Amino acid sequence: MQLSTSRIHQTHRQRRNSYTTIMTYFSITLSLISSLVTLFLLFAAASFASKVVDVQVICAQARDPKLCSSVLNSKPGGAKGVDLVTLSQYTINVARVKATKTVTLINSLIAKSVQELLKKDDYFGVGTTASAITTDVDDCITGEDPEDPPYPDKSNLPQYADVVQKVVDIILIISKYLIHK
Repeated sequence: MQLSTSRIHQTHRQRRNSYTTIMTYFSITLSLISSLVTLFLLFAAASFASKVVDVQVICAQARDPKLCSSVLNSKPGGAKGVDLVTLSQYTINVARVKATKTVTLINSLIAKSVQELLKKDDYFGVGTTASAITTDVDDCITGEDPEDPPYPDKSNLPQYADVVQKVVDIILIISKYLIHK
């Protein structure tokens, strides 16, 4: 019994680590996009309002020049001769669409993995996943570091996140009953 319990805990730690890795990557990606958007808005309008730079010059500096060229040249009407502000606005919109699709996929993958846990009667795994969601929601709203000042979010996100946390709390309670049935 001890060996199988240890193995179950190891499997749950691996699942938690995998989930945390996905959410951390996604958080870092969104933070990076946010930072880039801020930079574009702060500097582009003032310094480069009418400046035009060739797509090849821009994409030569990108991590993936082929993707960069594909994205910029997919702008309706083309990217040739387009000023940097317009090009950055288009690129920000592309990033927003891609981020939205990524969130949709993550939600789908999370739902699928939880359904698989339920089918396998792995209620401990359901509880572990629910705990991870609570932690991630809390980190999203308050930050991962207690030293960070709270973000003054005026959107509905904090209220929505609070509801998510309360619903996940219900899942945790139910999973505890299922574990001890």
